[in-house]
Amino acid sequence: VQLQASGGGLVQAGGSLRLSCAASGSIFSINVMGWYRQAPGKERELVATITTGGSTNYADSVKGRFTISRDNAKNMVYLQMNSLKPEDTAVYYCGAESLGIWYWGKGTLVTVSS
Repeated sequence: VQLQASGGGLVQAGGSLRLSCAASGSIFSINVMGWYRQAPGKERELVATITTGGSTNYADSVKGRFTISRDNAKNMVYLQMNSLKPEDTAVYYCGAESLGIWYWGKGTLVTVSS
């Protein structure tokens, strides 16, 4: 499974960004897709996940502000981020779980200025 994320950038606090991630390769076996992030000096943390059936899970810190969605036909997963805060600044990684193994793409940097 190969993953390519895009959509990061610099935004002011209160603004919005939409991240996209395209999956390729052995996509037939993908179950869960999601977004994780890693801020400088911190461990990678869950942002949101979504199953093939559309069940979602969010970190408490992003609930009500971020929305994860998925287009199974296009093998894409998205993260709509609204009301961004400086503490959302991080490298965001797209991930996909296939047969019990998590695959990761290269991250995309999101910087939120105050």
